[in-house]
Amino acid sequence: MSPGIMKYLNSSIGRKYVMALSGLVWVLFVLTHMIGNLLIFVGKDAYNMYSHKLITNPLIFVAEAALVIFIGAHAMTGISLRLNNNRSKPNLYAVTPKGVKGASLASKSMIWSGTITLVFLVLHLITFKYGQYYTYSKDGVDVVVDGLKVRDIHQLVLECFEKPGYVAWYAFCLVLVGLHLYHGVSSSFQTLGLNHPKFNNAIKLFGWTYAIIVAAGFLAVPLYVFVY
Repeated sequence: MSPGIMKYLNSSIGRKYVMALSGLVWVLFVLTHMIGNLLIFVGKDAYNMYSHKLITNPLIFVAEAALVIFIGAHAMTGISLRLNNNRSKPNLYAVTPKGVKGASLASKSMIWSGTITLVFLVLHLITFKYGQYYTYSKDGVDVVVDGLKVRDIHQLVLECFEKPGYVAWYAFCLVLVGLHLYHGVSSSFQTLGLNHPKFNNAIKLFGWTYAIIVAAGFLAVPLYVFVY
């Protein structure tokens, strides 16, 4: 990589671009993941077969590696920008603007919502991707596709979301995920130069709409399992 590109990526603007683009990759991922999760409402077979096709796809390792790289870049640039911003503050006791000019709750809590989201993601992977393994069976016969037994991830989901403590933790994290997504989606337009005074309200509305749809979609599964 040329020195010019390295210098740009190390600059504040460059890091903001890296953060915005890497964040947008995850924005698209969580949407598709949420849609896939909703197959639990279609039925056990649809949910398990979707999961099996996903994890046995030869490109899954490439996709997972890319997601790890993007989330690593997003987290590192976010922390770097936050530390740089703290160092640049001339007065720790300066009055912070409030109201229209002040930072929103989502903006002020980005570092914390991002950190908790990262912890949530790791625990989520431990619980479901690397958690208890059940073999999917019909009428007492194991379901086999292309010589591989199908995992009964549906059973694991039911077991996890029958626990009130886990559902409460999951719901709390998704509220923070929603706030993080709202600010991330909205601010990405500004970082990438796609905002305009005429469209700022529409961009904020889009950010809120997207965040609510994703958070509600993820929340629908544990609430459905827990209630019913």
